[in-house]
Amino acid sequence: MDAAEFRRRGREMVDYVADYLEKIEKRQVFPDVEPGYLRPLIADCAPQDPESFEDVFKDIEKIIMPGVTHWHSPYFFAYFPAASSFPALLADMLCGGIGCVGFSWAASPACTELETVMLDWLGKMVNLPEEFLAGKDGQGGGVIQGSASEATLIALLAARTKTIRRMQSAKPELTEAEIMGRLVAYASDQAHSSVERAALIGAVKIKNVPSDDTFSVCGSALKKVLDEDKAAGLIPFFFCATLGTTSCCSFDKLLELGPICNKENIWMHVDAAYAGSAFICPEFRHLLNGVEFADSFNFNPHKWLLVNFDCSAMWVKKRSDLIGAFKLEPLYLQHHHQESVTPDMGSSLCLQHWQIPLGRRFRSLKLWFVLRMYGVKGLQEHIRKHIRLSHQFEHLVLQDERFEVCAEVVLGLVCFRLKGSNELNEALLKSINDAKKIHLVPCHLREKFVLRFAICSRTVESTHIKFAWQHISQLATGLLKTREQNHHQQ
Repeated sequence: MDAAEFRRRGREMVDYVADYLEKIEKRQVFPDVEPGYLRPLIADCAPQDPESFEDVFKDIEKIIMPGVTHWHSPYFFAYFPAASSFPALLADMLCGGIGCVGFSWAASPACTELETVMLDWLGKMVNLPEEFLAGKDGQGGGVIQGSASEATLIALLAARTKTIRRMQSAKPELTEAEIMGRLVAYASDQAHSSVERAALIGAVKIKNVPSDDTFSVCGSALKKVLDEDKAAGLIPFFFCATLGTTSCCSFDKLLELGPICNKENIWMHVDAAYAGSAFICPEFRHLLNGVEFADSFNFNPHKWLLVNFDCSAMWVKKRSDLIGAFKLEPLYLQHHHQESVTPDMGSSLCLQHWQIPLGRRFRSLKLWFVLRMYGVKGLQEHIRKHIRLSHQFEHLVLQDERFEVCAEVVLGLVCFRLKGSNELNEALLKSINDAKKIHLVPCHLREKFVLRFAICSRTVESTHIKFAWQHISQLATGLLKTREQNHHQQ
């Protein structure tokens, strides 16, 4: 394919993607395929001779689309939103076209510098304390990770290194292995499984801190666990606080937890993967109060801020804590600017030291395009619209005495269920997803099986919420009627 054909085919692909997104509502949200559907549809091995673009293009609808779950459908209410917008798609196209691998400043100066500035923009939008910004001469700064899971792992590994060095400085007789064997990380019993996975990869113990009746961790619960572990000779070193848990969007009490972590020399990482985007709205910023006590903070613009995957924003108060944990500098990666800084930035010029991979894509282009073309006000309206729609759904649920809402609706997630057994609700969810008109996923809140209704699509409207509720209500009526009939027959 030469440049002339690329121009022609590029226009065709842009038209195809635009048509796909404009007409996505007409596609069934969840596919009608079984595991292994795709292999019989394609050849056993790669073709020896080149095939035409036409042949590849026609196979998109024939082979790929039948197996796609349409995350951007206005009938998709599962998991959390996966952000997408036309400006972000165009920026991703440019990112692919430039094709730089921006591990260091010299590898692509614009890639490094734009990312640093965009994370300052974003940090100011959520009103992060000044210490988290790179600015002109700050000690902190932000970086784009691939996911919140990566950000948690990076924070945990940095905390581990910092604690080992501190312990060895105080007690030189201790070996690294002895310290590692006593380290303990902590997270809420509602925290995402990725926190436990980070501890697994980091080869340290992890303990769950019990959450309260609102599914939040408070200071007294953390202090109790810490006191027990310290008495047993363990070394608490890391706590992951969650703002907007995956199950029910609950919020750990940072203002209680932060001072405890600071006093005990425990690195506090704040994971706000989903909820963080809402903090650009002043009326939700109070949910972030206490972040001033944190060592690191993360949220995903690729969930709710119209920046398509992957773009997970992470900030640290002291970037030297990250760089100190991960810096290795072979000769082939060194350059003569690396000890200097540009006039308007106090950031490290080698973002390779802020992450697990060496290479990195020019992901900040997506942020730059989206923040400029929507503006803060446009993004605030997007967030507020989703939250209005979640309260609309909550209101519909509460009007039906057969149902209950199981957790406070704060942002764009409603946790609800039929009053009754877990088996009844499992049957309801199965009937919803078997019908494939809308798509939901469940969670467990304590012993209850609960249905999650997340407002996800950029194009979702009030009519889609009404349709979804009417559909759920009708299926519940049918299910309850069948159960009642079966009960009478017995």
